[in-house]
Amino acid sequence: MSDITRIDQNARRSRASVFGDLVFLAGQVADTKTADITQQTKEALAKVDDMLARAGTDKSRLLSVQVWLKTMDDFDAMNAVYDAWVVPGDTPTRACGKVELADPAFLIEVIAIAARK
Repeated sequence: MSDITRIDQNARRSRASVFGDLVFLAGQVADTKTADITQQTKEALAKVDDMLARAGTDKSRLLSVQVWLKTMDDFDAMNAVYDAWVVPGDTPTRACGKVELADPAFLIEVIAIAARK
């Protein structure tokens, strides 16, 4: 039996992997590809919340977050949503960059690492 727990696993990836007290989330993207950056950010962060809960933790235990944006023109709008979402006093390390995402309709992808409760 493995000491690694994988959540929503398929042949290519797991949406989350748990090892000891660490939770590693794959990139979370919005379901509504036609939405603007504000809505896509809300949806991606809601998926982070969901995956963290499924792994036995929550956003107050985030250690690191990577935010990938299609364009840095969306930086301020993304930050407005992110800042309202993150737990004050428990902000993780974070990096944000411009990348070419797998689907051109995606405006944001969020990757996270957290500690379990």
